[in-house]
Amino acid sequence: MNATATQRKKKSGWRSYAIWFILPAFLLYSLFVMTPTLSSIYLSFTSWDGISENIRYIGWDNFKEIGESPRVHNALKNTILVAIALVLLENVVALALAILVDQVRWFRNLFRSIFYFPVLMSGIIMGFIWMIILNYNFGVVNQLLDAVGLSSLKTDWLGNPDFALLSIILSTVWKSAGYYMIIYLAGLQGIPQELLEAASIDGAGKWKQFRHVTFPLLAGATTVCVMLSMINSLKLFDQIAVMTNGGPGFATETLTYIIYRVAFGEGRQGFGTALAMVLFALILIISLVQIRLLRKREVQM
Repeated sequence: MNATATQRKKKSGWRSYAIWFILPAFLLYSLFVMTPTLSSIYLSFTSWDGISENIRYIGWDNFKEIGESPRVHNALKNTILVAIALVLLENVVALALAILVDQVRWFRNLFRSIFYFPVLMSGIIMGFIWMIILNYNFGVVNQLLDAVGLSSLKTDWLGNPDFALLSIILSTVWKSAGYYMIIYLAGLQGIPQELLEAASIDGAGKWKQFRHVTFPLLAGATTVCVMLSMINSLKLFDQIAVMTNGGPGFATETLTYIIYRVAFGEGRQGFGTALAMVLFALILIISLVQIRLLRKREVQM
């Protein structure tokens, strides 16, 4: 009994010390995360302009306007298109790069660094780079089309509503694929070579080895990459703000960008906050569904 009482006393002592270590982080989290979140929930039910002291409660009017606004519907459509395209392209390109780097025998670290380098750039810098590359008059893309005799294909890539969103998607893939490549590469290097050798002895070619051995064993890495890619694509902002400013017209506006335009450009902080709440709910629902489906896939494999 005495030993048990002593152990309990020691545990109680450690818990009292642990509280003091946790308290600073908890206070900072409450101040900079919980408090703004709770205040945002309240502001989403107001008509606040973001400056004045007059905060008028208007109930569900902001959310009713969200449900009826064609501009918001267009932004939601663009957000979903961007999310689907980026999840597919980023993961396909990242996996292909990971397999390529994993197979290289010489200068492996050099290739890994080259593919990862775009990740180190901010979205703003990357946006300016691609604005120059896609410029109609002196951009590299149109100059290459001129050089190979395909001048008829030249277009204003960022000024044409048919190509502006596609240009943002492809430039984002260029920037982000290297990040997911590192995760896939770690998964590839964790696959036992004995399994691949056994499959090869059984007559399986490279494609069958990838399909029946490599890809199933990458289920954990795939779950992480798809989740991160989906969340980041739903929050895409920097590239749009720099490359197209939401245009031409409203062709490249997404929910994150329209939140910024409405809240800070049009002085409708309450409506912008309501849009942010909708985006938060959308990300939460998609993430939960995605986690459930991908975890189920991991178990099945």
